[in-house]
Amino acid sequence: MASGIYVGYSDKVLRDFYAIPGWGVPYVVGLSVLTELAALFPLLLVRDRRPRHPRALAGLAWTASAVTILVALSQVVVAFTVDSRTELASGAPRTVWALAYGPLLAVPVLMTAVTWSYARRHPAKGRPGGRDGR
Repeated sequence: MASGIYVGYSDKVLRDFYAIPGWGVPYVVGLSVLTELAALFPLLLVRDRRPRHPRALAGLAWTASAVTILVALSQVVVAFTVDSRTELASGAPRTVWALAYGPLLAVPVLMTAVTWSYARRHPAKGRPGGRDGR
């Protein structure tokens, strides 16, 4: 959308709803960058090298996990309240939408599982546990 490639929206819709061209371009690009960073974050938690501040990273991971859960829940609420009466038609469009976006509800569960595993491997100082016994 930001680069001007046709993505199915008319120029009027892009201008009126997404402010493209205009402030919508940096917004869409910023969302894309933020999404990629969020998608790559769990890689910090599964790599073998020991981080410099494992507890700080664990705290950040728990925060990210909580945020993903809250965002997913808010999207479910919006989908079944606001969007169900406006944009989502019943029948095939709703089925396609559910099949396309339904798997995204696994992201908070998977992020929490990776965070929990990381927290087990890097326990707080003074607590026994972890795979290397530190």
